Amino acid sequence: MENRLLPPSFLFRFAIPCRSRSTLWGEQGANLEDQYRLPFLGEVDQRTAWADVRAAWSREGISFYVRVAGKRQPIWCRDSRIEDSDGFQVWIDTRDTHNVHRASRFCHRFAFLPAGSRKNLDDPMAIMLAINRARESPKPVSSTALKVRREKRIDGYLLQAHIPAEALTGFDPTEHPRLGFMYAVIDRELGWQTLNLGPEFPITEDPSLWSTLELVD
Repeated sequence: MENRLLPPSFLFRFAIPCRSRSTLWGEQGANLEDQYRLPFLGEVDQRTAWADVRAAWSREGISFYVRVAGKRQPIWCRDSRIEDSDGFQVWIDTRDTHNVHRASRFCHRFAFLPAGSRKNLDDPMAIMLAINRARESPKPVSSTALKVRREKRIDGYLLQAHIPAEALTGFDPTEHPRLGFMYAVIDRELGWQTLNLGPEFPITEDPSLWSTLELVD
């Protein structure tokens, strides 16, 4: 029988800070500076990052900045195949529960794609996705409530996204300043870049595998 060792990151429960920002979204998107960069925990498993992921919060919600670099192939996105498309997916549990394996109504999954919308499939898009095997679902969210902006770059793209507070069931930074959190930057050419554990684990549906995002001032 083959001996498969667990990756080192599986043995730890990570908590990472997310800094507050007075303005989360404007005409140019989020435009988050370097101090909002999230650490890449995959280094523990000797994985290499090819996306710069940043996040900020306020009582208005949470914003993200994702810079993908190193691409040689065009972006591949389809609104009919969202889970297979290039882009940024994020999972948020507003109760930071790590002792259950099925999502509650406080668990959310959002997808932000750099393309795939409209007839020419070139406009960015944002949508809330269902979580497989969830015990309950959060309140439904219109895609128009989510914000997304994309800039094409020679070797990739810059994607900026905003999730308003009303799209997050149970979002209360005062009473619950710790969020269950996982992200995946997905690319057909470059693969998956996740916060820590990779897609070989059921990170898309099991909140016990997510890390913690600490909302700090």
